[in-house]
Amino acid sequence: MATEEVWPSDWLRGVLAVTVLAVLQRGAAHGYAIAAALSEAGLGTVKGGTLYPLLGRLETAGHLEAQWLPGDGGPGRKVYVLTDSGRRHLADQRDRWADFTTLTTALIEGETTGVRR
Repeated sequence: MATEEVWPSDWLRGVLAVTVLAVLQRGAAHGYAIAAALSEAGLGTVKGGTLYPLLGRLETAGHLEAQWLPGDGGPGRKVYVLTDSGRRHLADQRDRWADFTTLTTALIEGETTGVRR
């Protein structure tokens, strides 16, 4: 049985939006499926109290669209879909994340130069 890796919460807050967009790039999903994909990827458990407000902010920003779909014998589910704006934002954030990790890795390893934007 694998144990769950616990990442510092401030690290997760910094990367959660871009990882949610990356999950939705694979296709439409409801909140529980998004949380499960993040957990399966190794980020640990993302609680609804963190995930759903983030999904709302991403929707307000125009990066996601949400629609209610009827449930199979149960309640309906809100399904999130990445928009064109969300795809562009994800591409930009991927590039910026690569630069950021290069810079921070260099600093952590004691190097004095890094990538600057």
